[in-house]
Amino acid sequence: MTHRDPQSAGKEISAQDRARLDQIFMQVILDAQAQVQQTTPAQPGNLAAMFHKESVSDALQGCAMLIAGWNQGRVDELGLTRATKALRALGLGDLAQRLENLRQIDES
Repeated sequence: MTHRDPQSAGKEISAQDRARLDQIFMQVILDAQAQVQQTTPAQPGNLAAMFHKESVSDALQGCAMLIAGWNQGRVDELGLTRATKALRALGLGDLAQRLENLRQIDES
């Protein structure tokens, strides 16, 4: 067993599973990115806009981390946590659950 940087921790995915599941994984990520970019602040005002912008940024960065991890053969736990927390802050709980289901993508 090799030692990994704790920040890159996540569930390992075999090359065969990645090839078989790549389209599904990427569709979930692309859906998340598209929906996040269409959200608007929950309330008027600069403070709400600032928090909204931060949540959108966190969600998109989390998705980018998930893609990078996927390309390295894993479901990136840090990226998943970041993205799902931001999605919930944006009121996209169902989408956050879809992302969390990526942890078991190779179990179907």
